[in-house]
Amino acid sequence: MAAAQKSLGNIRRNFDPWNDPAAKPLIEFDHVTKRFADSVAVDDLSLGIYTREFFALLGPSGCGKSTLLRMLAGFEEPTSGDIRLGGTSLKGVPPYRRPLNMMFQSYALFPHMSVEKNIAFGLKQDGMARSEIDARVDEMLKLVKLEPFRRRKPSQLSGGQQQRVALARSLAKRPKVLLLDEPLGALDKKLREETQFELMDLQQELGLTFVIVTHDQEEAMTMADRMAVMRAGRICQVAPPAVVYEAPTSRYVADFVGNVSLIEAEVESAAGGLAILRSASGRIETETAVPLAPGQTVAFAIRPEKVRLSRRAPEAGSANTLTGTVWDIGYLGDVTLFNIKLTDGTLVRSTVINAARVASEQIAWEEEVTLSFARDAGVVLAE
Repeated sequence: MAAAQKSLGNIRRNFDPWNDPAAKPLIEFDHVTKRFADSVAVDDLSLGIYTREFFALLGPSGCGKSTLLRMLAGFEEPTSGDIRLGGTSLKGVPPYRRPLNMMFQSYALFPHMSVEKNIAFGLKQDGMARSEIDARVDEMLKLVKLEPFRRRKPSQLSGGQQQRVALARSLAKRPKVLLLDEPLGALDKKLREETQFELMDLQQELGLTFVIVTHDQEEAMTMADRMAVMRAGRICQVAPPAVVYEAPTSRYVADFVGNVSLIEAEVESAAGGLAILRSASGRIETETAVPLAPGQTVAFAIRPEKVRLSRRAPEAGSANTLTGTVWDIGYLGDVTLFNIKLTDGTLVRSTVINAARVASEQIAWEEEVTLSFARDAGVVLAE
């Protein structure tokens, strides 16, 4: 899969320093562990993040992603291991001496200060000359498109505008790295989606390294060049979003990132990159590079958009055709999501694009249907 590990966005299509053996990461977590009393928040974690990379730490609450970010920022010290920035250890370096800045979920704006004074605050603390401060504030206001709002207080701004003020203040000191801790959590869905693309454009324009912590998989997949899926203080998989989605390395990653159906099966045979699996609901033929042994129990993971629905009965003994009953239907506007209960009780999801305004002969609840998929549609997971 190495050749496929490139970003899909048109701006970042050729950005993949992690595939270059000569490339040196800007940020290095070297066997980092963080304990709080008897609890292990980060467990012997190693990770490299490259210059100008938009990197996402993704996982559920309590997985250690925010702790990792806080250690990088200097608000927490590792119990063991080392964190390096540009090859230099950050051990013992206080937050205000680190060439990075952190944007918090709450934005932490000063309510009594205007927009321009909020942005200028850190620059004044650093003793920058007044003329330079004014020029930098003007630059930041233009960058985040808030020039008409420079004299307003935070309470006079929308949530999206407050988010941009916090972003401008974080960028005003021109850090090497910007850390973002759930920065879009307070925004509504539509504004959050718009802001994701604004952040991507801004990161490209400034040429900075962004590290974002989020539990929102769509947010991570939209913005990140690479993402690390975390669980219980460890990293389960690090790869570009498309690789994590299409080629997860474990049941946990497959289930956490996007919708997926997991069909338990037994390996009947495996040779030449083709595996024959036998499930309680039917026979599955699939391409795989995973080493497998006959009799081994595995999971076959397949995404809803890869599953085709039909009223036509399958041919006897055919592979990759399973029968079931429509159990639930969810109309989502652009697609309709079907939950199909197979003969053994396993639920498999299928999405159908709503290409026409009015659907004709829509498949209904409790209807018997046939599911089918291509050989390369799913992934065999041994873990």
